Amino acid sequence: QVQLVESGGGLVQPGGSLRLSCAASKIIFNIYRMGWYRQTPGKQRELVARITSGSITNYADSVKDRFTISRDNAKNTVYLQMNSLKPEDTAVYYCNTYPPEYDYWGQGTQVTVST
Repeated sequence: QVQLVESGGGLVQPGGSLRLSCAASKIIFNIYRMGWYRQTPGKQRELVARITSGSITNYADSVKDRFTISRDNAKNTVYLQMNSLKPEDTAVYYCNTYPPEYDYWGQGTQVTVST
């Protein structure tokens, strides 16, 4: 069974940075487009950033120029570097394929941006 395990979340002050990681197993990782998604209570999960197998990237307008998605196919890992964090970035962050597969959702990692 495919496993996607997110890590790297935490509490950070506004303007700070975090780097999220997502380790994939039991998946032919390098052929998939991957995405980072986030969800806050009462809202639908939204796509934050995505990356093709060839590392072409795309970002939601709300995070453009602040977040960077990357991948290391040798390590079956996708990353999300988040800079200049804002309180509105507070959410649980998940990785999945793009488009997402229902059965692949993991537990996510909580990111809280607050003073």
